[in-house]
Amino acid sequence: MRHFDLVIIGTGSGNSIVDKRFADWNVAIVEKGTFGGTCLNVGCIPTKMFVHTADLAAVPANAAKFGVDAELTGVRWTDVRDRIFGRIDPIANSGREYRTSHPDNENVTVYTGQSRFVGPKTLDTGTGETITADRFVLAAGSRPITPDVPGLNEIDFHTSDTVMRLEELPRTMIILGGGFVAAELAHVFSSFGVDVTVIARSGALLRHEDADVSARFTELASQRWDVRLNRLAVRAERTGDGVTLHLDNGETVAAQELLVATGRRPNTDLLNLAATGVELDDDGYVIVDEHQKSTVDGVYSLGDMSSHHQLKHVANHEARVVQHNLLHPDEPIAADHRFVPHAVFSSPQIASVGLTEEQARDVPHVVSTQDYAGIAYGWAMEDTTGFAKLIADPSTGLLLGAHIIGPQASTLIQPVIQAMSFGLDARTMARGQYWIHPAMPELIENALLNLPLG
Repeated sequence: MRHFDLVIIGTGSGNSIVDKRFADWNVAIVEKGTFGGTCLNVGCIPTKMFVHTADLAAVPANAAKFGVDAELTGVRWTDVRDRIFGRIDPIANSGREYRTSHPDNENVTVYTGQSRFVGPKTLDTGTGETITADRFVLAAGSRPITPDVPGLNEIDFHTSDTVMRLEELPRTMIILGGGFVAAELAHVFSSFGVDVTVIARSGALLRHEDADVSARFTELASQRWDVRLNRLAVRAERTGDGVTLHLDNGETVAAQELLVATGRRPNTDLLNLAATGVELDDDGYVIVDEHQKSTVDGVYSLGDMSSHHQLKHVANHEARVVQHNLLHPDEPIAADHRFVPHAVFSSPQIASVGLTEEQARDVPHVVSTQDYAGIAYGWAMEDTTGFAKLIADPSTGLLLGAHIIGPQASTLIQPVIQAMSFGLDARTMARGQYWIHPAMPELIENALLNLPLG
C-alpha cells in the first residue's frame, strides 16, 4: 500500500495548492471526473460566457426607446455552445496533462476514480489501489440536488451540469427553482428566445437576498418569464416530446425541457468520511476550524465541501490558507470569512456583501438607498428600476452591508467590499476621494452621502 505525504481529493481550487514548494513532498491527487472542478467546467466560467452572450442577444429588444432600431435575427445555439466549450474543454485537458506529464509534477501521482475512505487516513482511490497519507485535503466540491419529486428520476431532465451542452435550443423550458442558478439560466435561455417558466416554492425569487432586492427582482422577472410562486412540484412525467410537471395547486406546466435548479449539496456523502473520523454538520458539510482543519488531525477541507457560501472566490481564499498551513504548520493563518460578497449574473445583475436589512434588525443601524435614475449615468441609461442599498453603524459610520440591483452591480460593489475589509467609514469613503463624474460609481457615492449618520 503506497503512502503519501499529502493527498488532495478534487481538482478545483484544491489543485492550486501544490506548487514548486511541494517538490520534495510525495503527493497524490484524486479526481473522479473532469479536471478543473465545478467553476471551470459547469459553473462560473461557462455560465458567465453564456450570460455575456445572452446580454448581447437582449440588446435589440431594449434599443428602440433610445432611437436605435435593432433586431435579433437569430441565435446560433451550436455556435454559441461550441465556442464556449471549445475554449473551456482544452483548459481542463491541459490541467490534467500538466499534472500527469509535466516535469514539474514528477512527485505527483494522479488517480482517476470515485474515492472513498475505508479506514483512518486510508483511501480507496476507485482505481483498484488503496493508499494512505499523513495529510489529506478534502476539496471534492458539490453537485446539484435532485428533489424528491415522484416520477422525476424516470424522465430526462437537466441540471446546470448538463443544460449548457444541449444539442439544440428548445422552444420552451421549465426551470424548477428560484435561486441564483435558476435566475441566471432563465436569463440566458429567455434571451435566446426560449419561452421560460420558473417554478419556485417560496413567495419570491432569490429569497436569500435583501428583501427589497428580492422583491424588485421578482417583479422584473415576472415581466420576462412565466413565474409561478408558492408552488411545489408533486409529480413529473414525460409527455410527447417534452415534460409535464404537476403542481400542488392542481396546475400543470409542460415544456420541451426541464431544468432542475434547486440548489447544490456537498460531495461529502460520496467519500465515506466517517471511516476516517471526519465530522460533518447537519447539512453534510465538513466541520472545519478557522485554519480549515477538520476534526481529524492532518485533514483539511475547503470550498463547497466545507463552505456554505459555495463560491469560487471563497474556495480560492481557503486554498491559499490550507497551502500556507501545510507548509508552515507551526505558524498557521486563519481564513477570513467576515465580508464575503456574491453576485447573481442575471438581468438585472445583483451583488451583495454583509448584512441584509433583515439581518441587521438586532444591531444599531441606519439605511440609505440610491436609485440608478438619480445619478447622471443611470439617467442616461433610463434605468428606472435599479438601486443600491447601504447599511451602516450610526455611531462609527462603518458599513455593515451593501446590496445592489442593476447594471454592473458586481463591479460597483467592490469599493464597498474594500471599505468594509479595511475599516473605512462611510463619511471618509464618500468625501476622502474623487468620484469620476458622470460615471456609474456615483451610485455608491450618493448612497454613502445619503446615510443619516448625524
